[in-house]
Amino acid sequence: MNATTDRKLPTHRAYFVKDARGDGEKPEWIELGAAWPHSDGKGLDVVLKVLPVGGFAGRLTLRAIEPNNPEPSAA
Repeated sequence: MNATTDRKLPTHRAYFVKDARGDGEKPEWIELGAAWPHSDGKGLDVVLKVLPVGGFAGRLTLRAIEPNNPEPSAA
């Protein structure tokens, strides 16, 4: 963490969305960390607790944190 992220709560959660491999299988959302906006509003600091490794096909996704809906919906 740094001076920017220590002062406020994150606005986004960071997820690795593992692609579905078969018919009817849904993507798997794995929480990796969080993100905080820059004070000038032109970027984000992303802090990851873990990194995905291996031969997984997927994507890094940032989702706004919503107090009433803590889990992401599949996108």
